[in-house]
Amino acid sequence: MMPMTMPVADEPHATLLPGRAEMERAYLSSDASYDGLFYLCVRTTGVFCRPSCPARKPRPEHVEFVARPAEAVAGGFRACLRCRPLEYGDAPAWLGPVLTRIEAADGARVRDEDLRAMGVEPARVRRYFTSRYGLTFQAYCRARRLARAFERVRSGGGLDDAVFDSGYESHSGFREAFRKAFGAGPLQATHARCAWVEWIDTPIGTMVAGASDDGLCLLEFADGRPLDAQLAGLRRRIAGPLLPAPHPHLTTLARELGEYFAGARRVFTSPVDAAGTPFEERVWAELRRIPYGETQSYADVAAAVDRPAGMRAVGLANGRNRVAIVIPCHRVVNKSGELGGYGGGLWRKRRLLQLEREHTGG
Repeated sequence: MMPMTMPVADEPHATLLPGRAEMERAYLSSDASYDGLFYLCVRTTGVFCRPSCPARKPRPEHVEFVARPAEAVAGGFRACLRCRPLEYGDAPAWLGPVLTRIEAADGARVRDEDLRAMGVEPARVRRYFTSRYGLTFQAYCRARRLARAFERVRSGGGLDDAVFDSGYESHSGFREAFRKAFGAGPLQATHARCAWVEWIDTPIGTMVAGASDDGLCLLEFADGRPLDAQLAGLRRRIAGPLLPAPHPHLTTLARELGEYFAGARRVFTSPVDAAGTPFEERVWAELRRIPYGETQSYADVAAAVDRPAGMRAVGLANGRNRVAIVIPCHRVVNKSGELGGYGGGLWRKRRLLQLEREHTGG
């Protein structure tokens, strides 16, 4: 029996989906950046898939779109065996052991033969790390070794321990790698400015987050701009290296983002270290005063920062915000009520505003 046709337009989550034309374009081009953001249900086969599914593309008139796999299953569709949509969003089973191996205290390098001994194909690991982290697997491993060494030096540990516990066989090799990353030798870099970087999964896509000791300095959707450009921009702003490693600010952020998307948090407590021009910083401060669930126009913000004729300047400052959601630039709309622009895509702006309205009864 073929599955029923679901009245997607009447579903409570339908307003959270991108526009139909955008979803058709995404699945027809196998755009993986939309994976997890919607699912397509094919009436002629009874199967539902991720947008990036490599199977033959169905005709748009045979497709329905849903926001959650549960909606597809409830409609009688079965998961595609090629793209496995029920498994999407979970880290691959091999990732945990690989990360544990990278973090091993002995600091030994993880080679292809080590991965094969763990039952993992090296090519798969390399593709995953390049796609998710914007770093090759070996570059990620080197960055993690240096991050541990940097923390040891900053906490007053001995240089010998930092060298050999991070997997280097000589002081000279360690010093060269350290200087290349930090611009100074290990003892001179004790107070070096740097940023810690992690990737955080959200219901509307993966975000790359960065924090200095002073606060959050990056939170953007990983597919919003090329990942290497995002990280290069952060590196320029802090004038220091990036460390793919945990940090208390990032731990707090991940928890608070989860609460925000669950409707349980309206205000973020994570400190922000967002440097801009004096005008940009005034605009960003004003954005943080816009109440949860409400919007203001560019003209409203311009008046609030004493630049009533500066709507265009406010729009530019809004676009230069690199700490999305926490600095809620999504709450600024055109005077007409139209959404205007958003670096993460207008469909995400619409979804964030809808989320907030749902939890304020708006």
